[in-house]
Amino acid sequence: MPELPEVETVRRGLNQLVAGATIKSVDVFWNRMITPPFSSERFQNELVGEQIHTIERRGKYLIFLLDHWAMVSHLRMEGKFTVTKTGEPYEKHTHVVFHLSDNRDLRYLDVRKFGRFSLMPIDKKENYGPIQKLGPEPTTSQFSLENFQEKLSRTQRAIKAVILDQHIVAGVGNIYADESLFRAQINPMKPANQLNKGETARLREAIITVIANAVEAGGTTIRTYKNTLGEAGKFQVALNVYGKTNEACPRCGTPIEKTKVAQRGTHYCPKCQGSIARYEKKGPAG
Repeated sequence: MPELPEVETVRRGLNQLVAGATIKSVDVFWNRMITPPFSSERFQNELVGEQIHTIERRGKYLIFLLDHWAMVSHLRMEGKFTVTKTGEPYEKHTHVVFHLSDNRDLRYLDVRKFGRFSLMPIDKKENYGPIQKLGPEPTTSQFSLENFQEKLSRTQRAIKAVILDQHIVAGVGNIYADESLFRAQINPMKPANQLNKGETARLREAIITVIANAVEAGGTTIRTYKNTLGEAGKFQVALNVYGKTNEACPRCGTPIEKTKVAQRGTHYCPKCQGSIARYEKKGPAG
């Protein structure tokens, strides 16, 4: 699933490729991708003649700023954008096509068809419900330690489940949760309200650093992810624990183990981060 670094990389690529372009027409081949109250027909009609001024990002959402509309796109599991010449054969799993006035297409492809598009009037773009509920961006200026501590103190959920919660901090997914917890040397199943101030500060710093490094590397390619320019991410070469089951921990040499936390495959070092067993008996797993 594209996480914040991958979505940010897609945003940058889209701004290079289509910012300033005008939408001539739109084809929707999978109606469920257009969220109510808009029908796919109205979605197509409203976008005719709209210019793409810029593309912003909030959490894992892309926000296309047009003349009259903010078009919000969520890539979900497998969504991706490509830019091609108009008239080129459609690739398999092409579901929405924005025909641009310069004889190019902005095409949305999605193997699982989970991606979604929403429209908000441009002057009400801040009112989009799912975005309003997001936690802060994982940056030094926006991700407050005090606020993070306060939120952790309220829940006994496993800390990994908490940092995957987009209401706590925006954009952290499975890969970067594992990497952040390893960097902070915190067990992924430890109840959030049991973290002391030092652990909370280390985890906040780890999340900020891991996300920033992944953005700089263009994201992580594990299976299918490529950015809008057709390039794979490079952060996979810097992964310490994710996908490294039975490999030596880069810090202590202990074999990396895999378990499930919050229904997600979870990689950790049983020496650096502690045994899972102590929390399986005493505390929630998310």
